[in-house]
Amino acid sequence: MDPFLERFFPSVYHKEKLDTSTNQYCKFDDMKLTLFTSSLYLAALVASFFASWVTRRLGRRVSMLLGGLIFFVGAAINASSVNIAMLIAGRLLLGVGVGFSNQSVPLYVSEMAPSKHRGSLNVVFQLAITIGIFAANLVNYFTPRIKNGSGWRYSLGGAMVPALFIFISGFFLPNTPNSMLEKGHNDKAREMLKKIRGVTDKEVEEEFNDILAASEASRQVKNPWRNIFKRQYRPQLTMAILIPFFQQFTGINVVMFYAPVLFKTIGFGANASLGSSLITGAVNFLATFVSVYGIDKWGRRFLFLEGGIQLFVFQVLLGALIGWKFGVIGAVTVLPKWYAILVVILICTYVAGFAWSWGPLGWLVPSEIFPLEIRSAAQSIVVSVNMFFTFIVAQLFLTMLCHLKFGLFFFFAFFVAVMSVFIYFFLPETKNIPIEEMSRVWREHWFWKRFNPEEKPQV
Repeated sequence: MDPFLERFFPSVYHKEKLDTSTNQYCKFDDMKLTLFTSSLYLAALVASFFASWVTRRLGRRVSMLLGGLIFFVGAAINASSVNIAMLIAGRLLLGVGVGFSNQSVPLYVSEMAPSKHRGSLNVVFQLAITIGIFAANLVNYFTPRIKNGSGWRYSLGGAMVPALFIFISGFFLPNTPNSMLEKGHNDKAREMLKKIRGVTDKEVEEEFNDILAASEASRQVKNPWRNIFKRQYRPQLTMAILIPFFQQFTGINVVMFYAPVLFKTIGFGANASLGSSLITGAVNFLATFVSVYGIDKWGRRFLFLEGGIQLFVFQVLLGALIGWKFGVIGAVTVLPKWYAILVVILICTYVAGFAWSWGPLGWLVPSEIFPLEIRSAAQSIVVSVNMFFTFIVAQLFLTMLCHLKFGLFFFFAFFVAVMSVFIYFFLPETKNIPIEEMSRVWREHWFWKRFNPEEKPQV
């Protein structure tokens, strides 16, 4: 928003509005502006390690409560900011809230859900994220119309609403049976499992015994951070690192963080760019329902691979289309209507492919593959890797856009190709596998079986 840029980032405002000599690709290349965006993810990375201890010792619910409260405070500081320092401080607190929430929510859903519905219920986590993105785009589309130029305060302060919802709803959520067993509350855990499954004691006995056995094995592991690096957990550790890494290098954050900047760069007006990003947010939300429907029907591997092919094809097409129109010099030109419509269609198709594949699956698969004894530590690694590379991409994107220009799309397309090959050869199918029996998929896999002998976790 122009009043926001003029107040906090005047050099960017000057390049955008007044400087005609700067290459179109480089108008938003400003380290402070990218730090404003990316600082959230750096804070989330650090917070996820503390969240691991809270999640394991105090329960998943406490992590959610803390995440909501800290996020609320960060949003309040952002809304009342008078200088860059307050903006960054608020973003850092938002990051802490994100770190706690991303650590606890996927685990909570995976542990509460029955195995046959675990995939679709966990995708609701991603669906909620897409709703948030769409709501943010909606707010950002209308708040610039506030006449006194304070629309950006409402935009940033609006984050207090979902934060308050997370905090209040956390009081009404029970702890998971797994979390209760970790604290030694066996009877409460059995009753909770019976309640959430809606079955009798006899019908829940087998699942309860599986969770109890996993919990007892977990107690024997005194140091999950040390044990996660042992050979027997090599497959899970590999996935905990590479899946979130590849998720960020799909290039989705280039579109979702910087959609207005991206559309402005290729010649859309300010209102048109915000409107176009609103459209991509809506597509992101609606396409996630495909994953909700198909995740437990078609399987994880199918959606991963289909999404990878779709992302690759449309990134290459986008790069070629933008390169054809703007070339290397990024000359400002009047865009024909058909070109603008085609760019939006290509970006929307790309976003849709991510929304039903790498978006939800990047969180679902890591959350369901870890044995209980390393689950909290492993989820911290997932969140940390995700946040670290989100930070890297967010921090470097505008500089990369300035130097690589339209080649940036080919850069991310290369990573999409690599990650799709990785999924094809190294990720086993986890559809309909009970979470406490997940170790058998590694023992049956052509490559990972060498790391998974039939033995109990070492202490």
